[in-house]
Amino acid sequence: MIKLISVALVVFAGLFSCLAEERKPNVIVIITDDQGYGDMSCHGNPYLKTPEMDRLHDESVRLTDFHVDPTCAPTRAALMTGRYSARTGVWLTYGSRHHLRRDEVTMADVFQRNGYRTAIFGKWHLGDNYPFRPTDRGFDESLIHGGGVIAESPDYWDNNYYDDTYFRNNKPEKVKGYCTDVWCNETIKFVERNTERPFFAYLSFNAPHGPLHVPESYRKPYADQSPSRAAFYGMIACIDENIGKLMKKLNELSLDRDTIVVFLNDNGTNGGAGIDGDGRNGWVKDGFNAGMRGRKTSRYEGGHRAACFIRWPKGGLNGGRDVNGVTAQIDLLPTFIDLCGLQFDNRDRFDGISLAEALRTGKAPERTVVVHDQGRFGNPVGDGLLIKEKDYSVMHGSWRLVGKELFNLEEDLGQRNDVAAQHPEMAERLRGEYEAWWKHIAEKSDEYNPFVINPSKQQTVLISSQNLLGGNVAYSQRSVRKGQGGEFGWTFIDAEVPGTYLISLRRWPRESNLSICAEAPPYPMDPSTHKMMKIPCKAFDVVSARLQVGAFDQSKPVEASDQEIVFEVNLPKEAQRIQTWFTMKDGGEIAAYYTYIENAVFNN
Repeated sequence: MIKLISVALVVFAGLFSCLAEERKPNVIVIITDDQGYGDMSCHGNPYLKTPEMDRLHDESVRLTDFHVDPTCAPTRAALMTGRYSARTGVWLTYGSRHHLRRDEVTMADVFQRNGYRTAIFGKWHLGDNYPFRPTDRGFDESLIHGGGVIAESPDYWDNNYYDDTYFRNNKPEKVKGYCTDVWCNETIKFVERNTERPFFAYLSFNAPHGPLHVPESYRKPYADQSPSRAAFYGMIACIDENIGKLMKKLNELSLDRDTIVVFLNDNGTNGGAGIDGDGRNGWVKDGFNAGMRGRKTSRYEGGHRAACFIRWPKGGLNGGRDVNGVTAQIDLLPTFIDLCGLQFDNRDRFDGISLAEALRTGKAPERTVVVHDQGRFGNPVGDGLLIKEKDYSVMHGSWRLVGKELFNLEEDLGQRNDVAAQHPEMAERLRGEYEAWWKHIAEKSDEYNPFVINPSKQQTVLISSQNLLGGNVAYSQRSVRKGQGGEFGWTFIDAEVPGTYLISLRRWPRESNLSICAEAPPYPMDPSTHKMMKIPCKAFDVVSARLQVGAFDQSKPVEASDQEIVFEVNLPKEAQRIQTWFTMKDGGEIAAYYTYIENAVFNN
């Protein structure tokens, strides 16, 4: 009997050992906003010191020819899905063209379905309302700001990077501290809560994106730079320090060897290099961009080549090795599926490829990748449809077809010499690749991803000026204060639950407690922590408000003391265009900057 018990114990111990060994690795993805490939000292920047990024670089496998979209929301859509951003419905950073399609499967979905605890801290920028929020897309925990940057129009009013109100699992919460510190500290707390189970953390810094607010202690070491660049570098230095803090905590918890840590940036630099010419496609005149042409939003290499470091000591991904060949953010989700042994049955949907083998061999498979920029800042957004031929680059090996220009980066990293005439066969080949790519990514480009009205999922839906199509976009709270944008502003809503709804039109968000005709107080700034800006504020002499939803079209007078004008509307179960107007005493018109939709029965 004793012998049988001993045998059973040995078998049980063996099974337990196998189960312990089968625990999947943790994954942390760290992404920065508007930091470029050249904005770190490990890539040769002679001005900026990033010791923690350098250490991660030295301990990782590096993708040396890694690419993202030239702007932030598209990069994040592609990263989350393993698919070209335009295929997912995301090709702008505004105008409801940053809503990730409902049928897309995200990285968080995949990890969550495989037993991981999932969380996001920082920037999301793929939709602020149901069904586009992180908690609708596979994240168990979420602490984020609204929109794409703190103090954009969907964000909580008067957030200024310090002691702000963020959204924890969709509810506003006052949080102490500087934003970059907050996101990292929350990630560390999440890791500490999940030491006994696999986790996926998405640490998405909003820095160093403008408006360039950072504590003086980080700016001061770069005082020899211009004020803007000193703040930009200071924001990166703060991120660097926080990355070191996170890596130290992983080591203290004995999680560093079995946690896959990935670091990347989301587009070309927006503050590390001054550019000749039109300001985004030219060559560097000051600062540093690792020898590349262009910056954020550019079709040239400096607009979309990014860093990507992958560290996983237990999996052999360490030691400072390089992987050559064209790779992209669309490759990370397929790669995680292989590295972590995740179950996923529909790999055909990916545009990206798994780099699991390449990370070990050092050579990515030969293939073609396309990037493009659809941004149209400074111009009316119209219906926001994709524009063929707009600002694209086709990449194959060292070749780049940029519109009609052809470059060979082996001989010309700075893309100064168009060699299309000397290599017409390569230009024609890559042009054919672009045509095939366009055919696939434009299949649903005439579809909208409307705001979905369902009180059981979200009691109050907010449509901010950033979401409007039509005219110029009032992108940030600065734009709202200035009274910019919003001409002919409209978008789409879809009443998943039909019924009677209250639709409220406002000049200012509810938390501001301002009347429609009021002038907002100055944006809160402190010289010791903020890059000081003059933000004028415009008050409108509004006399009437108008709402049009489908067949409903009604106007109401506006009194000086009114904070909002409320319409009661019966919404059928269908998608409808919604458009708003404020009419001024002089006859001028502008869309409501904030529109709230609530179920009338629930609200009463």
